[in-house]
Amino acid sequence: MTLKDKLLERSNHKCELCGETENLEIFEVGPDSDGSLEQSVLLCDLCRHPDKADVHHWRALADSMWTPVPAVQVLAWRQLNMLTDEAWARDLLDMLYLDDETAAWAASGMEKNTADDGLRHIDSNGAILSAGDTVILIKDLNVKGANFTAKRGTAVRNISLDPNNENHIEGRVEGQQIVILTEFVKKK
Repeated sequence: MTLKDKLLERSNHKCELCGETENLEIFEVGPDSDGSLEQSVLLCDLCRHPDKADVHHWRALADSMWTPVPAVQVLAWRQLNMLTDEAWARDLLDMLYLDDETAAWAASGMEKNTADDGLRHIDSNGAILSAGDTVILIKDLNVKGANFTAKRGTAVRNISLDPNNENHIEGRVEGQQIVILTEFVKKK
């Protein structure tokens, strides 16, 4: 019996992340996959190329994350971590339990993926910020040179990220473009 046959049997002829039945192929879960059944999953085209998938495609992880298959748990955890902009994904991530070995496997793959990204802008709660996000101020901030105070609870929409400093973001408050420290915001 081939590896694909074993994966088809294990997955009931469905993508192990979303349940799709078309265009299923073997995907080795790295880093350092040995190509074994334990380190491989069966995925559809969209799950193999997550940049092509709409964010709502990943709502299927609400079911697949409960699988007893560690390789599928690893991919679900990694994908949910890539979707921390979405409240539903953060909620699922909070519920997902991985044993220590599986958690280490999942995290090791993320380290390699994020190492190439350069700076990471992180809010006060540890969520990764992206350009265009909306953030909420968590304390009153005196805005130097503008003679006003940006009040706690103010929403700052469509932020931009400082490409040279991971602790700085920019956004408009009361019509003024200001620089804000990431430690004083939380992602909405």
